[in-house]
Amino acid sequence: MAIAVLISGGVDSAVTVHRLVEQGKDLHLFYIRIGMDNGEGDCSADEDIEMCTLIARKYGLPFDVVSLHEEYWDNVMAYALRTVKAGLTPNPDMMCNRMIKFGYFEQRWGKDFEMTATGHYATTDVVNGRKYLATAVDPVKDQTDFLAQITYEQLEHLMFPIGDLPKEEVRRIAAEVRMPNATRKDSQGICFLGQINYNDFIRRHLGVKRGPIIEIETGKKLGEHNGYWFHTIGQRKGLGLSGGPWYVVKKNVDDNIIYVSGGYGTSKQYGRVLHLDEMHFISGNPWTSVEGPVNVTFKNRHTPVLMKAQFTHVDRMEWVLHSEQDVQGIAPGQYAVIYDEKGHLCYGSGMIVGSAAKDE
Repeated sequence: MAIAVLISGGVDSAVTVHRLVEQGKDLHLFYIRIGMDNGEGDCSADEDIEMCTLIARKYGLPFDVVSLHEEYWDNVMAYALRTVKAGLTPNPDMMCNRMIKFGYFEQRWGKDFEMTATGHYATTDVVNGRKYLATAVDPVKDQTDFLAQITYEQLEHLMFPIGDLPKEEVRRIAAEVRMPNATRKDSQGICFLGQINYNDFIRRHLGVKRGPIIEIETGKKLGEHNGYWFHTIGQRKGLGLSGGPWYVVKKNVDDNIIYVSGGYGTSKQYGRVLHLDEMHFISGNPWTSVEGPVNVTFKNRHTPVLMKAQFTHVDRMEWVLHSEQDVQGIAPGQYAVIYDEKGHLCYGSGMIVGSAAKDE
C-alpha cells in the first residue's frame, strides 16, 4: 500500500513513519512549506525540513517539500483575520486541516496514494459500515477537536498511526530507535506558523485602535486596550489590569469597548446554553430519525475534558447545546465539537453564534 505521510520535523510524525515502516508500508514523505506573511522565509521551517530529511535518510524513503503558501494565506489566515475583525474567535488550526493539509495537499499530491497518514493524536472507528473520526488513547494530546471540520471524503483517505499510543510511549519509541528529534520540544502556536507572536501578527494586519476597558457590573473604566481584536471572551491574561483576576465577558465591536468582570467566581464568565450554526457532521447526521434532544459530550476549546450536554435540533442548520455544567468563556466564532455520549466518536462541529447564562 502506497502511503503519503505528512511530516513536520516533530517527534509525533517521526514515530508515525517508524510504525508504518515496521508494518512494511510503502511510504513517501511530504513536508508542506508555508512562508511568513511578510514574504520572508521561516528559519524554523528550515530546521524542520532538515529534521525531516534526516528521518527520510534514516529509513531510505523519498521526501518532497511542497509549497501551499498562497493557498494558506488566501484561505486560512484570511479567514482568521476576517473573523477577528468581526469580533469573533477563530480556529485557524481547524481550517488549516480541512483546507490545506487534507484539502489542497490531497487534491494535488495525496490523490496519487492509497492513503495519507499524519502524526495527529486521533483514531478512527467503523460503525454500521461507516468510518468515524474517534478520540485518541491519550486524552491530553487528543486532537480530534482540530479535525472536526474535515469532510467524510477526507476522513476515508486518512490514517492516524500513533492515535493508539500515549505521548510518553511515542517519546520512548523515538528514543529507543534513536530518532534525531527524540528530545525535540513539541511545536506550539498557529498551524504551520510555529512560534509566531499572535499579537504581533494581528497588529501588522489590523493595527492598533485604543479603546476603554469597562467593568460590566459598574460601568467604571478600568483601563484601555489596543483594539477589541486582541481580546477574546473568557480571556484572563494580557489585560494589564491590577486587582484581578479580570475576565473578558463581552465586546462591543461598534464602539471598540471591552467589558470585564472580576473575581475567580464571577458568574459572568460562565454559561450553559450554546447556540450553534453551520453544524458540520463528518460522517453524516446520526440523528436524522430522532426527535427531541439527544445526550452527547462536547468541548468548546482544546482541553482533555469533555462535558455532558443535551443536543437539540432547532432548524436546518441551528442546533442548541444545553450543558450539564458551567462552561467558561463561551466565545462566538469558536467551534463546539460534538462527541457521542461516551466521548469516543467525534461527530463533527458547529460554530458558536450565541450563549445564555447558566441561570436562564
